[in-house]
Amino acid sequence: MNADVAQPDEDIVRIVREKGRFVLCTHYNPDGDALGSLLALADILERMGKEVLCYLEAAVPAAYRFLPGSGRVQTDIVTVQDFMRIAGTDGALIALDCGDAKRLGKFGVELLACPPCLVIDHHHGNPGFGDYNWIAPKSAATGEMVFDLAQALGATVSPEAAECLYVAISTDTGSFHYAGTSSHTFEVAAELVRCGADPADLANKLYNDSTLGRLRLLREVLATLEMYEKDRIAIIRVSRAMRDRTFTTMEDTEYFINFPRAIHSVRVAVFLKEIEPGHVSVSLRAKGRCDVSCIAAKFSGGGHKNASGCTVRNAGMDEVRDVLLPHLVAGIRSHKK
Repeated sequence: MNADVAQPDEDIVRIVREKGRFVLCTHYNPDGDALGSLLALADILERMGKEVLCYLEAAVPAAYRFLPGSGRVQTDIVTVQDFMRIAGTDGALIALDCGDAKRLGKFGVELLACPPCLVIDHHHGNPGFGDYNWIAPKSAATGEMVFDLAQALGATVSPEAAECLYVAISTDTGSFHYAGTSSHTFEVAAELVRCGADPADLANKLYNDSTLGRLRLLREVLATLEMYEKDRIAIIRVSRAMRDRTFTTMEDTEYFINFPRAIHSVRVAVFLKEIEPGHVSVSLRAKGRCDVSCIAAKFSGGGHKNASGCTVRNAGMDEVRDVLLPHLVAGIRSHKK
């Protein structure tokens, strides 16, 4: 047996077989892994004859609306409650790629009131907030786990589901760059291509579909670059004013952090994003052995060893930078290589 393969939890496989109606949800501000896993599992379950409702706190981000099935997503919690009330004992909630209950968003309590709750996730800090939990930190992406679940169920992975899962895995591995990428990850990706995913087409949609405004925003963001700790820490930022000047949104900043992370000397890249005055979102990306998930956790955030984030309120970007820096420096100095 391949040690990289995370075997699906037997209870989760059993419940998915037994139940007929499912609400699928993921974390707020969903990324490619969250959305790809959500939409792919919905397709897989429906081809098994199940009824499925996909829920997000807000509309699918524009960058991912090319994903098959993105138009089916519901954003009304009352619709979820009505669906589950009709389902009765035949219903279940599946939370995908969500590291803790708080990340379910403002209606997390209402979602968790739809038992049983099945959690499928690969964040190592996940406390297991569901009634049944399959948490596999060695999996490169939740999308990889959804594929393994489909295999355990003997379910069909359609071309549409294959596209969603390929995007899930590609985005959460940094296009197969990150340390968590395993031999099984490549085996799953190859099988998804055989099922109908087109790597070139999906890469173009993900990475080569920019606007002039986004390019102008990137120019402004890169001009904010600050280097610390002998050029091993790189910090960039984006303000509301910058987005207003370039007629862009926060969605347009996707992948910007990869530019400072690519600097040869950099061990940790930080992206400070002003959501509104006094509300800063922080993205952390690391190379090597520095664990930025531990740093994010100090600010009630989380994620993966090399890719994590948090949100800080009642502080400006300079204040957030100054509070983060000692933790970043300590993290780098404790891992010399």
